[in-house]
Amino acid sequence: MLDIWRKYGVIGIVIIAVGSFILLQIFPKKEEETSFIVDQQDNVFAQNETEMTVEAEEPLILLVDIKGAIKHPGLYKINEGDRIQDVIDLAGGLKDDADENQVNLAQRLQDEMVIYIPTIGEEIEHIQPNISSTTTQSAQDGKVAINHATAEEIQTLNGIGPKKAETIIAYREENGPFHTIEDLLNVSGIGEKTVENIRDQISVP
Repeated sequence: MLDIWRKYGVIGIVIIAVGSFILLQIFPKKEEETSFIVDQQDNVFAQNETEMTVEAEEPLILLVDIKGAIKHPGLYKINEGDRIQDVIDLAGGLKDDADENQVNLAQRLQDEMVIYIPTIGEEIEHIQPNISSTTTQSAQDGKVAINHATAEEIQTLNGIGPKKAETIIAYREENGPFHTIEDLLNVSGIGEKTVENIRDQISVP
C-alpha cells in the first residue's frame, strides 16, 4: 500500500512540474503581446499630439479698415482667410441704411485693406469700395495692383478681356492674393505669353 502512495506522489509531482513549465511558457508570451500593444498605443498618442500641435499653429493676423455705414467703423485685426462678412460682424454689423448689395460679403480680406460700406442711394462714383491703400499707390505709378484691382481696371491690361478679368478676380477671392507675377499662371486661361505682355503693367504688393 505504501508503494502505491509513493507511486501516486511521484506522478503528482511530475504533473505539477509539467504544468508549471507550460504556464511559464504561456504567460511570458502574453506579457510580450501586452507590451507590444502598449507600445503601439504610445506611438498613436505621440502621432496625435504632433498633429494637434501642427493644427494649433496660429493663423496670420491682418489689419483692415472698415468705414461708412457700419455701426463701429475703425481698424480691426482679423485672421488670414477671413471675409468681409467676418469684419462686418466684428464691427457690430451694418447700419439700417447700409446698401449691402454694393458689397461683396464673400470677398477674402487682405492686409491694409479698406472696406467702404455705402448707404442706400449713395453716389459712389468717386469711391472705390473694398480697396486698399496699396491700390492707390499703384495707380499713381501707372500700374494695376492685381491683388486689389476691379474687373474694369484689370481689363485695361494688354490681352485681358472681361472673361479673363473675372477669372482672375474669382481665383484671387478663392485662393487669396498673388505673391508673385508668375502666380497668374495658375489662373485658368492665363499663359506665359499673356503674363509677359502684362508684366510691366501690373504690380503685386
